[in-house]
Amino acid sequence: MIIHLAIFRWNNDVDPAQIAGLREALAELPDLIPALMTYRFGEDLALREGTGDFGVMAVVADEADVPGYLDHPAHLKVVERFTKVMAAQRITVQFAVKD
Repeated sequence: MIIHLAIFRWNNDVDPAQIAGLREALAELPDLIPALMTYRFGEDLALREGTGDFGVMAVVADEADVPGYLDHPAHLKVVERFTKVMAAQRITVQFAVKD
C-alpha cells in the first residue's frame, strides 16, 4: 500500500467557512475516486508546536494508483477551488507500507 500525506498551513485570512467547504468537498472524494482505499482528513489538534493547520491522508493499493487519486478530476477540482487558494504552505510525502 502507498500512503500519501499532505500537510497544509493556511493563509492568515482563511476563515472557518472555507475550512468547512474544504471538509465537505474532501468527504465526497472517496465515492468519486476508485483508487482510494482509505481517506482521512482534519484540522490539527494543536497538541504540539510546529505543526500544520490541516492534514489529508490517502491510502491507495500501489504506486500505479497514486496518479489515479492525485490526477483525478474530482481531486484536482478540490485543489483548484480550495487548497491553492487557502494554503500558504503545502508539503507532501508518499511512502509504502505493508498491509
